[in-house]
Formats: sequence, C-alpha cells, structure tokens
Amino acid sequence: MEAGTLEILRACLGYLSSVAATKQYRVVALVYDRNLINLPNIEYIETKWPKKRWTNRLWYEYVEMNKISKTLAPVDLWFSLHDTTPTVEAKIRAVYCHNSFSFYKWKMHDLLFAPKIAMFAIFTKSICRTNIQANNYLVVQQNWFREAMAKMFDFPKNKIIVAPPKHDKIEITHLSHERKDENLSFVFAGSPNSHKNFEVIAKACAILEEEQGISNFKASITVKGTENKYAAWLYKKWGHLKTLQFAGFQPKKDMGKFYAEADCLIFPSKVESWGLPISEFSNYGKPMILSDLPYAHETASGSAQVAYFNPDNSRELASLMHELIQGNIQSFQREPDLKIAEPLAHSWADVFTELLKSSA
Repeated sequence: MEAGTLEILRACLGYLSSVAATKQYRVVALVYDRNLINLPNIEYIETKWPKKRWTNRLWYEYVEMNKISKTLAPVDLWFSLHDTTPTVEAKIRAVYCHNSFSFYKWKMHDLLFAPKIAMFAIFTKSICRTNIQANNYLVVQQNWFREAMAKMFDFPKNKIIVAPPKHDKIEITHLSHERKDENLSFVFAGSPNSHKNFEVIAKACAILEEEQGISNFKASITVKGTENKYAAWLYKKWGHLKTLQFAGFQPKKDMGKFYAEADCLIFPSKVESWGLPISEFSNYGKPMILSDLPYAHETASGSAQVAYFNPDNSRELASLMHELIQGNIQSFQREPDLKIAEPLAHSWADVFTELLKSSA
C-alpha cells in the first residue's frame, strides 16, 4: 500500500474508531493487512490476494465485495477509499477519489521508465467510470478535481465533497541560515517517478551551466540515481552537472532543514492529487516555481511568492531560475486565496456528516 493511501486510511479509520466507540455505528474495514492500522472498536476483514495482480483486484471489487456487502447487510454506508466503485448493496455509496492519473498526459518515456504509471493513465478513466453513477457522493482533495470529475463523468458537482488533506506541518527550526557560499539554492522533493518530471530541472540546470555559463546556484533533488531505471537515466544523462545535486531520499525528520537551507522550491510534477511539498515549503514564505497546472495553483493558495512555468518547457524554468539568481523577484506574485463552494469538508467528521445526511 502506498504511503499516501495508507495515511488516508489511518486518518479515516482513526475517526471511525472514535465513532464506533459510542456504539452508534458498527464499523467494518476491508483491508490488506490489519496490522498496518490495528485501531480499536473496528472489525477487520483482511484480504491480501487482490493486491497480487490487477485482475484479482477487479474481481474482488466487482464480485467478492458484492457477496461481502450481502453478508453484512443492511449496510448504511459503503465508503471506498481507492478510486474504484465496487458492486455492493448499501443504502449510501461513496468513493474517495485521489488518483488524478485520468488527467495525466503521459509520454513514451513513461512506458520505458514507469510502465505502470502509463497504464494507470491509460486505463484509470475507464476503471473509475465503472459504477461511478451508482454513488451518492464522491470525495476529492481539490476543487479543480471536483470540476474535472464532474465534467469527465457527468457527475453532479453538488454531490462531490472537497476535503483538503490534513498533514503534519514541517517544524520550522531553521528560519535563518548562513550559506557556506554565495550560491542560490533550489530544491525539489519528490519520489523518483517519471511523472514527477525531474528531467525539466536537470535540463534547466544544463541550460544555465553549459549554455549560459551560470554556475552560482545549486539545485538539489531527492534522487540518488540508483533507485530505478528512471533515476539511473537521470544520473547518467545529467550527473556530470556541477550545479545539480543528487541528494537522495530525505527522511521526514530532516525535511525542515532541507527546506530551510533552500532559497526556492521548484515543483515541476505533471500530475498530483495535492502536492504536499508546496504546502510544506509555503510556510517559509520563500519563492516557489511551480508547474502551471490547476493542482499547483490550488495547493499554493495564499502563498507569498509564486511563479509558474510550463512543465514541458525547461527554458522557461531556466529563465525564472536565472531571475532569482540575479535577485529579481518581479515574476513572483502572491497566489490569491481560493474560495471553495460547498460541499466542503475540513475534517473526517465533516466528511461523514455530509455522507450520512441522506440517511437521517
């Protein structure tokens, strides 16, 4: 189970554990491994075979879960946390949609370096569409996603709940720092996956360093070069650059220092359900250069100094980096605060209050 998905599951069941303690509702959770959660007051149905291959997963969603729902009947609410709509019998049905790959414009190099991601982009739309109209509600993390899902699947916007994710704030313990040199410091924190688009930073560094002779900066990326085929390709092609630092994975406890010692965040990812480093870095009030995509504008809402670039245009990124290196911040503006219409949930309590309205 991916870390983000597991975090959502734990937070959701954490709230439901407290609800179940009141004996008002019986809470049953279908999970891969109950030891990953193991919260009190919840009944677990543990099933590992669906994870072995996608055909298993689809059979479990559309056949086995139907049997389970009949065994548990009557079910007041069936809430699926992983994008797909299972075939079940329940009074209210809802799906938490956090996979935005339906909107990812994949390229051939995705097939080479991350075929699973390309397959997600190709097939996610069809998988999500199956049974989606049977839901009473969808739950998403951002308003742009609500608009996109409503348009793609012809689903009523007033039945799509926007629930921005809660996250642990990075402790700001190094607001000021002394540089070891005069180099301006850029950072990008992300997993070594092709959709994260590390190569646009590498190309921008090459333009500045090799074409323009600019070397008084450093760009640190959280890739070592040995993690997978994509990381190895990045290192082989751009590992020689003096201005590009392959910093490798940064433990969560070190992220505060990693951000504090940087002058600017670059976030070039082409697809995100949120973009957590944007939220984390914005607390420092320092410049950010972000993909000019809806998720980034929304996550950066209220941030002080933001500039956007086409994530396929390394020269546009290099230009913005050069401006900062020269001390020019005219391109960096405050991102206006976003006003999100109802239904809007600020907590899991809000989510379930909305979901259960029609059962009252």
